[in-house]
Amino acid sequence: MKLLNVKHLKVIVVLFFFTVSCTTEEAIEELNGNKNISEIAVINEIDTEVLHYENQGPHDHNFGEKRFGFTETFENGNKSSYSDGSVNLSSGNWFLSDALIGNASSDRKFGSKSLRIRNGGYAIMSFNMDNGARSIRIRHAKFGGDGNSTWRLIVSFNNGRDWSFMGGTITTRSTSLNTTTINVNESRTIRFGIYKTGGDSNRINIDNIEIITSGDNAGVEVPQSGSASRDSNLTFGNPSNATNSNDNNYFLSRNQYTLSYNNSKGTANWVSWHLSSAWLGNGRRCNCFKEDSQLPNTFFKVTDRSYRGSGFDRGHMCPSGDRTGSNSENSNTFFTTNIAPQAADNNQRSWNDFENYLRSLVANGNEVHVIAGVVGRGGVGKNGFRNTINNGNITVPDSFWKVALILPNGSNDINRVNTSTRVIAINVPNDQGISTNWRSFRTSVNTIEALTGYDLLENIPNNIESVIESRIGD
Repeated sequence: MKLLNVKHLKVIVVLFFFTVSCTTEEAIEELNGNKNISEIAVINEIDTEVLHYENQGPHDHNFGEKRFGFTETFENGNKSSYSDGSVNLSSGNWFLSDALIGNASSDRKFGSKSLRIRNGGYAIMSFNMDNGARSIRIRHAKFGGDGNSTWRLIVSFNNGRDWSFMGGTITTRSTSLNTTTINVNESRTIRFGIYKTGGDSNRINIDNIEIITSGDNAGVEVPQSGSASRDSNLTFGNPSNATNSNDNNYFLSRNQYTLSYNNSKGTANWVSWHLSSAWLGNGRRCNCFKEDSQLPNTFFKVTDRSYRGSGFDRGHMCPSGDRTGSNSENSNTFFTTNIAPQAADNNQRSWNDFENYLRSLVANGNEVHVIAGVVGRGGVGKNGFRNTINNGNITVPDSFWKVALILPNGSNDINRVNTSTRVIAINVPNDQGISTNWRSFRTSVNTIEALTGYDLLENIPNNIESVIESRIGD
């Protein structure tokens, strides 16, 4: 049966031993009478853990290497009709029924587009995750002023011929994009779909479907506790709720890091990334600073020449040394959106000292979630104090800050955080002649949040967040 001929999903209830037929999907069978269909059979129920998080930001993974999973943002797809059809997306080809790629003001989205599904519609992958998957995260919200809807995750282990429901029924109640995480823990070849099961003509938006895999070298095993993987660069949230509608809080995501860019300052507000041994390898430092083509054409584009003669280093937010999995991954840390004017004694001493320290923790079996940024205006470089460089196009920060949340290698990181979890925050003056020891600049997350106005670890439960953000970590 070819996916391109699919008109609707039909549920076939299969009885195992003494079980009785389930009534939870009766609405689906009623919808089947509305169309002439070529059917995909949903033949089974697979129980698994389903977790929910509110207002979680967009996430990112490596699109090019399926063994490390991917995030589908729908930004590169075009399908303006609800009619059945295929659409080419960054992750691969998907088939949509009663669904489209929406870009209206009423579509709930992180960037400029999101998936919109109505009636009993669905979206299914037309390709496999050949080495299985660990979990899947799906952001969902109500479209416009529509009412509540329900949907379910469906999976296929035989190239889309048969489908099974995985996890329970999800209800979309909010007009804000919230996150549902479904633990898959499958090493078999698998593909996924989202099937709207209730809510009649109410529409739902889906933005950022993140498939997380083990990330081990072989790519074939379901990860066990203690294994290093490539996790989301935004596991703990979007600190400033960056979107693509604000030039000075502009959301930009790469496989290697995610950031909020400030066009008026010519630097990022913050950059967020995940660090584990799965991100490290034999990639060489390229020293290839370059303007960022992902920025809109209306933005000022910082180039390598913008820093020449300024007296400031081209300071990395996400370090080159944290992305050595390949030469191309290392190269992506040299886009100037990941760079800010940094005093040499800050960049080459205390800042570099802290980077090396975090990588030493990774070498000892830990993973680190890092957020770094700049604050204030005016710093001291080799040529003295400056508020700006490059004829005023780039603001020189007053200080550079960084927050690192440290966990032993493992999975389900949000659920593993407790009041004893180690968090280190530093705020380093953008100045010459400062201490070479990063410990001299330790502070609390609360202090950095007060300086910036950001919510840096928003996805951690409040009773835990309030404790770990208030203390000064060692």
